[in-house]
Amino acid sequence: MSVVIEPHAGLRGTLHERGMRSTPQRQMVLDAVRQLGHATPETICACVQQSAPAVNISTVYRTLDLLEEIGLVRHTHLGHGAPTYSSEAHEHVHLVCHQCQRVIEIDPAALAPLAAVLDTTHGFVLDPAHLALSGRCAECTASESPAKESE
Repeated sequence: MSVVIEPHAGLRGTLHERGMRSTPQRQMVLDAVRQLGHATPETICACVQQSAPAVNISTVYRTLDLLEEIGLVRHTHLGHGAPTYSSEAHEHVHLVCHQCQRVIEIDPAALAPLAAVLDTTHGFVLDPAHLALSGRCAECTASESPAKESE
């Protein structure tokens, strides 16, 4: 997968408004996040390095922090490993199977009843697009043997 540098007025304009420069490396990291959907910093770095081998992991981490600060990417912890990053337009709740590690995406609206209860009882406003829930997927649940269920 090669990252194609495509000018993005949102990135350039947002950085300019804050007195920062739009660099090819920043654009390449943003393009890689958009291209990959969900990706760890290491995967993003590998993707960017296909076109720009000199870009290192610390540049990717700093750029991801900046892109998140200005609202162009979000991160989610899908387990015990590195966070995964996705673009701002990519909002959903992650269901992570702790048995097979599969990640299922669902509409954040599915958590509306829980969000309403949290708001009413605790004044807490849930950010469901930044949420990962762990459990077992349908396939792993179905493949579990009846002997294990009786234990």
